[in-house]
Amino acid sequence: MLLAIGGSTNAIIHLTAIAGRAGVAISLDRLNAISDETPVLVDLKPSGDFYMEDFFNAGGLGAVLAELRPQLHESCLTVTGETLGARLDAAPRYVDRGVIRPRSEPILAVGGLVALFGTLAPDGAILKRSAADARLFETEAEAVVFDSLEDLSARVDDPDLPVTPESILVLKNAGPKGGPGMPEAGYLPIPQKLARAGVKDMVRISDARMSGTAFGTIVLHVTPEAAVGGPLALVATGDRIKLSVKERKLDLLVGETELARRRATWKPVDVPARGYRKLYMDHVLQADHGCDFDFLRSRG
Repeated sequence: MLLAIGGSTNAIIHLTAIAGRAGVAISLDRLNAISDETPVLVDLKPSGDFYMEDFFNAGGLGAVLAELRPQLHESCLTVTGETLGARLDAAPRYVDRGVIRPRSEPILAVGGLVALFGTLAPDGAILKRSAADARLFETEAEAVVFDSLEDLSARVDDPDLPVTPESILVLKNAGPKGGPGMPEAGYLPIPQKLARAGVKDMVRISDARMSGTAFGTIVLHVTPEAAVGGPLALVATGDRIKLSVKERKLDLLVGETELARRRATWKPVDVPARGYRKLYMDHVLQADHGCDFDFLRSRG
């Protein structure tokens, strides 16, 4: 359902955390497999033109589930005590095909989300491709790096920032531990001098989250995050990064010798000696495990 409506990247974290407490692993490779066979069927912002209220009035979740029926386990019990198949059989439903497309006429042939892996995101990153500019899906360019949210705020609109429309903006230290709390800060703004020149989108990469209402070619949840020493921590302005949605790849094109030199001078974030902040920093998990506390996950 998430993939078919072009839903939020945040939902991947939530689903992973919920499943983790039940002892069920969520695989980003499996996400890609499902995404490749699940079309976007709902013309819903930011992937389309309509709002959630329009989606509800057009037939809502039931109408989409009916289109996805070949992919569903119909024997699953619902909260009513009936099976999913029985619920779908229960009654004819109104569907506005201007908002909810039939499977034979999708908005996009593939799902709204895709996971990326590579030397910059060994454990994965997420792109909402249904809300991105497909012309940027195969990109190799130089990075413009911001080390923190404060650094981003201070420099992104500097007229002297060495940025072009082809640059890749990179934000570090906005993940679960670096944020802390993984704020919805991944929607990096277009630098003012580019926006004034008419630039509407560019590749942006971070270990942060993003609101489901945002549009852009924005790679989120880079894991491991910068604050724990993931490759993102070592990226410098001028480095070349390669994004390939086709190959599900996100690579930092810097040699191992240079990365080793940088790693030797990298310093982890400070952890308080006591209190809730120490508990949080010691036990919060990375995005690929739902940003949950490790002691709340099922050990079964």
